[in-house]
Amino acid sequence: MNPKKNKNRKPGKGRLLIFSLVFLSVCIAFNAEAQKSSWVVPASAAHVKNPLAGNTSVLGDAKVLYVGNCAPCHGKGGKGNGPAAAALKIKPADHTSAKIQSMSDGSLYWMIATGQTPMPSYKTALTTKQKWELVNYIRTLAKK
Repeated sequence: MNPKKNKNRKPGKGRLLIFSLVFLSVCIAFNAEAQKSSWVVPASAAHVKNPLAGNTSVLGDAKVLYVGNCAPCHGKGGKGNGPAAAALKIKPADHTSAKIQSMSDGSLYWMIATGQTPMPSYKTALTTKQKWELVNYIRTLAKK
């Protein structure tokens, strides 16, 4: 009996297992690295103009939206310190920060609509007007 030949073993099965493990490891590493990176807003989205820019009459409704949808993670004051933030591996953005406040309205709108783990997408959960209202409200947080 030749020890190198095993009639019950299918050729390539070991290679498939090794390939699968390597592929899985690469996927996990890529996903972790992607989550570490900052969002890259497409230039086309960054240049979108806010149709509600300067409209302070929407801030009351926007605050209600913010408290219900954003504050659990970002905090009522937008500092990224909401009650759910402690449980997140990726910490929520500080909406009062110079980094967020220096972004274009179109960029903020795109981020709200698109989301990125752990933040959900609000593309269909909120109307276009509601997303722009949130952008306007986020602008007020730096002034508080």
